Amino acid sequence: MTLPDPFIPDCAWQRPIGAGWETPYVVRYASNLDDGPGHGVPLGGFGAGCIGRAPSGSFNLWHLDGGEHVFAIFPACQFSVFEQTEDRQQAYAMSTEPPTDGSLSEWEFYPANSASTYHALYPRSGSTYRGVFQTELSCEQFSPIWADNYQEASYPVAVFVWTAHNPTDRLITLSLMLSWQNMVGWFTNANPSPTVQQRDDGSPFYKYQPRLGKSAGNFNQRIVQADRVTCVMDGDWSGEPAEGQGQFCIATRPFEQGEIFYHSRWNPAGDGSDLWQSFSQSGTLPNLADEMPAAAGEQVGGAIAVKFTLSPGETAEIPFVLTWDLPVTEFAAGKQAYRRYTDFFGRSGRNAEAMAAIALTKYPSWQQQIQQWQQPILNRSDLPDWLKMALFNELYDLTSGGTLWSAASETDPIGQFGVLECFDYCWYESLDVRLYGGFATLMLWPEIEKSVIRAFARAISAEDSRQRIIGYYYTIGEGEHWAARKLRGATPHDLGAPNEHPWQQTNYTSYQDCNQWKDLPSDFVIQVYRAFVMTGETDVDFLADCWPAVVEALAYLKQFDRDGDGMPENGGAPDQTFDDWQLKGVSAYCGGLWLAALESAIAIGNQLQQHSRGSGNLAILLAQYRRWADQGRVVFQNKLWNGQYYRLDTGSGADVVMADQLCGQFFARLMGLPDIVEPEFTESALEAIYDACFVKFNQYAQHHTAPQNQKFEGAQAGFFSAAQLGLSIGAANGVRPDGSPQNPDDTHQLEVWTGINFGLAAFFAQMGKRDAALEITAAVVQQIYQHGLQFRTPEAITTVGTFRACHYLRPMAIWGLYGALTDWRMELTR
Repeated sequence: MTLPDPFIPDCAWQRPIGAGWETPYVVRYASNLDDGPGHGVPLGGFGAGCIGRAPSGSFNLWHLDGGEHVFAIFPACQFSVFEQTEDRQQAYAMSTEPPTDGSLSEWEFYPANSASTYHALYPRSGSTYRGVFQTELSCEQFSPIWADNYQEASYPVAVFVWTAHNPTDRLITLSLMLSWQNMVGWFTNANPSPTVQQRDDGSPFYKYQPRLGKSAGNFNQRIVQADRVTCVMDGDWSGEPAEGQGQFCIATRPFEQGEIFYHSRWNPAGDGSDLWQSFSQSGTLPNLADEMPAAAGEQVGGAIAVKFTLSPGETAEIPFVLTWDLPVTEFAAGKQAYRRYTDFFGRSGRNAEAMAAIALTKYPSWQQQIQQWQQPILNRSDLPDWLKMALFNELYDLTSGGTLWSAASETDPIGQFGVLECFDYCWYESLDVRLYGGFATLMLWPEIEKSVIRAFARAISAEDSRQRIIGYYYTIGEGEHWAARKLRGATPHDLGAPNEHPWQQTNYTSYQDCNQWKDLPSDFVIQVYRAFVMTGETDVDFLADCWPAVVEALAYLKQFDRDGDGMPENGGAPDQTFDDWQLKGVSAYCGGLWLAALESAIAIGNQLQQHSRGSGNLAILLAQYRRWADQGRVVFQNKLWNGQYYRLDTGSGADVVMADQLCGQFFARLMGLPDIVEPEFTESALEAIYDACFVKFNQYAQHHTAPQNQKFEGAQAGFFSAAQLGLSIGAANGVRPDGSPQNPDDTHQLEVWTGINFGLAAFFAQMGKRDAALEITAAVVQQIYQHGLQFRTPEAITTVGTFRACHYLRPMAIWGLYGALTDWRMELTR
């Protein structure tokens, strides 16, 4: 008898354990982040910090300091398995990546083999092990994350459920061990006030210097209770914890057939024999309980092991949990926040063992809740398996995107929330990006979505007159251009960065002068009304809270209507989400969003009037917005329509077909607002976009495979050409009608933006073009999951196998496609 692969549905992403990558994407700009393709599902709750475990079995991603990135394998953090039968015994650490620094030289590491498989369907992942042990082994790992969950989803908890089955006719003795290195104090910046610099691509960055390996004073404590055995890892700190201070804990629970062994002080930097000698020979540990703190330069680790015997045909389930209690996130020196989970466990930093106790008790219920959330989508026969897989797996960024989730307050009853745009563009909740990526929180955690929108509403009236250099001008050789950080009334681009004070100091990015952007005010107004409509159209208080900011944002943007025709003009320097792409005059992208924002504001105002929540000038404002919208529609159609599609703008003379030219129309239709353009024009434009940006762009690329922008490309030797492999990689942002570039040195125009493609696909689906929607989406999903970009989805990919800006926020737009394909909004409001 052979057990089927447990716990993970067939549609999950799968990969042989230890398999290499023949054609992984490589980073486009040498200075940008590229950790390679070894990424798996991250573990940990939203804003609690997260730890990633690779398909190889190594723990390698450490986002434990809010907004900061560490990618490194600490090989002492590992599961190991001992097996003994009548004729042999063997033991392996369950990773196919042995240390390269000479440590743990006595350990044996799991051999790569195609029979063992990694599975991933966020927040669940795990491995099935075949062909090495006689026992059939699997390990499911997860954190307690499911929709509409605002408590457990914040917990710093990872659960590992091992299942062992004896398929033979003989007894098998097994031992499962979890070892861990004491990391207390490691994840905080040794330089609390780092100097902000500019990358070669013009974006600001600072150097993060974690205190990795600084373990003096750290100690481990074994705790035995009737229902659990734990090893708590603590440090040399007292009083209220600072950032990086707190505890880690590993734990398991006893069961009748098993015996638990422990070692509370072994040397992770040594050859590993102090742990491995007894474990590899007998599956035991020396039961050493030593709480002596580490000396300077010394490392300490803890381990627990469960040993048991399986009769022929018998199956056993053994849970382990990993928790961490690092309650404080510090931004600039002296600016800090307590994490959301502290609302449920307190702020002492001494609660890792208490969290482990709850996890060991509650994990079966958590498993069930996750399955109940996912199963209705997995059961849909009208959705392809690859789409179901990508829907859940693209949510990974809510855990690993440098996420912040603060403790509750009177102003923010579920706390304040933020996900980075990405680690290369290290600032929170970029408004233009979350116009697309925000579908995930909107549809699954709507109260989080509203908390983010409220934060933007509060920020619009703020002002920050500090001058800073605008990086874009360096990239085009124009030297220093200065601008104020945040003008009053301007909609901020982002909610700040982890090295300053997020939610309080906004507009961190300095690549462009965001005070001049022509999409941000519209993006804000649309997202206010979108949140109202897609959460049942009942939360009038939310609309009332945001209304003053809506009025201020629209008034600010209207000042860029230089000729008074009802349409703000783009200024020439990139001033919208495609911030390397110059738009001049009235543009289809920003103009359509403006009109959708006006219709959103009219709808908001009508709601406020109906509920007697408006101020005395509400009727005057609504009349003004209607006048602008009516006037603007005529200008939009007359100045931009060319008979087939909407021109890029009125000032550049370009004949480019822009993929996102009717973004405003998509959102207007989504929210049940009046159309921006008539349906026949939408149909024609979508046909032109599909033909030029998708079909002909990919055909053109198959015959023109020279690297784009060679002066910027980061790793020429690593290039592969997706086009040469005969693959469509998605829709380009903007090409000529024959699929060719207007300028072969263009950047954003010739990139395929993953999130824009998912948003475009949602538009196609909204208009009944299901096949085109799935074809475009499938092309992008294939690139992500077959070429090593999984769980670090980038903003952009190119036809020559490069990517830019991984761990990106925008790709969660795939949930907008789900909504369009399934009429999700109608299901919600019934």
